[in-house]
Amino acid sequence: MTPLGLRPPKPDAPATPAVVARLRADRRARDRRAALTGGVLTAALLGLTTASVLLGGVGRLDPADVLPAAFGLRDGLADYTIFQLRMPRALSALLAGALFGLAGSLYQRLIRNPLATPDIVGISAGAGAGAATALLYAPAAFALGVPVAAVIGSFVLVAAVQGLSWRGGVDTYRLVLVGIGLSAVCTAYTNYLFLAADRQSLAIALRWTVGTTNDADWDGVTTLAVGFAACALAALLLARPLATLTLGDGFAAGLGTRVTATRVGVLLVGAAAAALATSVVGPIGFVSLVSGPVAVRLVGTERSTLLAPATGAVIVLGADVLAQHAPLISPVPTGVLTALLGAPYFVWLILRRRQGAS
Repeated sequence: MTPLGLRPPKPDAPATPAVVARLRADRRARDRRAALTGGVLTAALLGLTTASVLLGGVGRLDPADVLPAAFGLRDGLADYTIFQLRMPRALSALLAGALFGLAGSLYQRLIRNPLATPDIVGISAGAGAGAATALLYAPAAFALGVPVAAVIGSFVLVAAVQGLSWRGGVDTYRLVLVGIGLSAVCTAYTNYLFLAADRQSLAIALRWTVGTTNDADWDGVTTLAVGFAACALAALLLARPLATLTLGDGFAAGLGTRVTATRVGVLLVGAAAAALATSVVGPIGFVSLVSGPVAVRLVGTERSTLLAPATGAVIVLGADVLAQHAPLISPVPTGVLTALLGAPYFVWLILRRRQGAS
């Protein structure tokens, strides 16, 4: 069986009409399952977005003003509560989750390792370090603001991880270990920046330590929406060559794929997606790690990259609703809940891989 989950017919076995019909039926069944799963995820996102908006102190508003206010068609208290506070928070969680999910799926498919996600190999930590540097000490150095600094930080980490893990090729186990080490370095650097910052700047920058949507605004939503559109388009363009890379570099090159260019492109697109999300909501942990495998189980490897963004969006938006309104624990930063979900999953992955190697 190939890494794409397909069973190609044997070279000496002719493609009889029965075989062709069966393959077409299997593909139609997978397409129907993907469409159904996409519909369920879309419905979940609509429900969670509605819950995020309606559970946010709208009891004092006229019910007739809620829906128009969501589109900016009211003023006064309705505009402030719905359009200025609730909608940016819900959309920021949704779009950031989609970016994290896309980044994680790209890295997992490229490196063929469920542990190789932007937050595990240090890309999110590098983005957070770049964003914190720009926010606290060099805001004038970045004409386009914190998102540009976050992208630069993530690209620097991509280069460092690739360079330090290269030994005539990239070994995925070495790459993960190097990434974890560099992530710790970036986290220590960011903590140093916080310790050296004044109180006012520190209060603004501390949201990067765990990840939260508390400070969401429409500028952040715009950054996330434009970033997701660009990264999703790039991922679609890279989908076919990425699919051949999962078969092995030699086989992909034989099919005409530009292996090095494709690998670098996927790494940069995934890093940019994770960095843009991090620049707005902070390094919300483990979303990239969980989204891809969940999408694979739902629709298979071949279509997982298409639905991983929706899966990540459901995870972050759902965690954000729980972080605000769950009994006993709320209010807490969104990243706390995603860590509670992702940390046990990470440990389980480590133990499973160790058992498989023994």
